[in-house]
Amino acid sequence: MAHYSEADIWNWMAEVSDPEIPVLNVVELGIVRQVTIHSDRVQIIITPTYSGCPAMRTIEEDIDEILKEKGITNAEIATVLSPAWTTDWMTDEAREKLRLEGIAPPQKGSADKALLMGRIRDVKCPRCASTQTQMISQFGSTACKALYKCESCLEPFDYFKCI
Repeated sequence: MAHYSEADIWNWMAEVSDPEIPVLNVVELGIVRQVTIHSDRVQIIITPTYSGCPAMRTIEEDIDEILKEKGITNAEIATVLSPAWTTDWMTDEAREKLRLEGIAPPQKGSADKALLMGRIRDVKCPRCASTQTQMISQFGSTACKALYKCESCLEPFDYFKCI
């Protein structure tokens, strides 16, 4: 019989940082979708932020490592692509952590398909909160971010793209 619960495993998953944005963990990002215990076997379902995310292998290894540290050696980590990950799965805490790190968080329910002439409605500068911002490049420091510039404070910043 397992000496741990699903709640324990969720808590342990929250110790796994995203390798590209270490201030965030894989639970608050919505990457960990499901935790199940079948007898003494643990299954973790994860979904990448996008299908080509290079961080997923590291995330799988980090999940496996923390489970082994907790004495779980019979875990299955399964990647599920459908339904596709969406920024709507991110917690409000994750959004605030992004902002504090100087990354404009995605807006709930918005979509980057609304990109028109280098602007997304209401992208706030994470430094001064101005919405007078302009996209410089659709790709920022990682593929899941776009590079913006604030027209008020003139600072560049990443915007975590809505998917």
